[in-house]
Amino acid sequence: MNLKKILIPTVILVAGLAIYLLYFRSSNTANEPKIYNPADLNPMLVDLDYQAVNNDYYVKDFRLINQNADTITHADYDGKIYVVDFFFTRCPSICPVMTKNMEKLQDRYFNNDLVQLLSISVTPTLDSVEVLKRYAKRHNAVSSKWNITTGNKQHIYNLARKSYFAAVDEGDGGLQDFIHTPNFILVDTQRQIRGIYDGTRSEEILRLTDDIALLLN
Repeated sequence: MNLKKILIPTVILVAGLAIYLLYFRSSNTANEPKIYNPADLNPMLVDLDYQAVNNDYYVKDFRLINQNADTITHADYDGKIYVVDFFFTRCPSICPVMTKNMEKLQDRYFNNDLVQLLSISVTPTLDSVEVLKRYAKRHNAVSSKWNITTGNKQHIYNLARKSYFAAVDEGDGGLQDFIHTPNFILVDTQRQIRGIYDGTRSEEILRLTDDIALLLN
């Protein structure tokens, strides 16, 4: 048996397979939405403590109360792709448009358990569970798909500014502090930010759904 005749084709086959796998993985990665670390975002959106973080960033744990008075934590979203927005029920301007777009997202992904939604009130003292329940009913929100939540104000404002980087203004979450942002944040199954979108613009919602499709594929 000629060992050389056997080894040369084997080496060529292994090398070819390695090149193919490397190319396939690179192509797949290139087709996915970018992973955003704080250093990649508009510095105005990022708390000073995080502006230099340029790798391995993951959104933080949270503890909130939804429209059914259930406690919601990040454990409810582990292994899910989800979209977050910050709103308040009495908002007369951008929030109705944002909520309508969240409702459309719920309809689009209703039968896909991998995609979830999370709305967080920025006026938690006014948006009680009862208020949220009425708001959820008005917008056909199903809690198994879309949690509309309230909670501790300082915790919520820290989430907006130091976890999801949804707001450009600074503050301490105190009595006079107020956040008003149109941003939708896309988070992947690994708790990484994959995009920030203007939730009031139809072309941005289309970009969001395109990115969700890439993550699902």
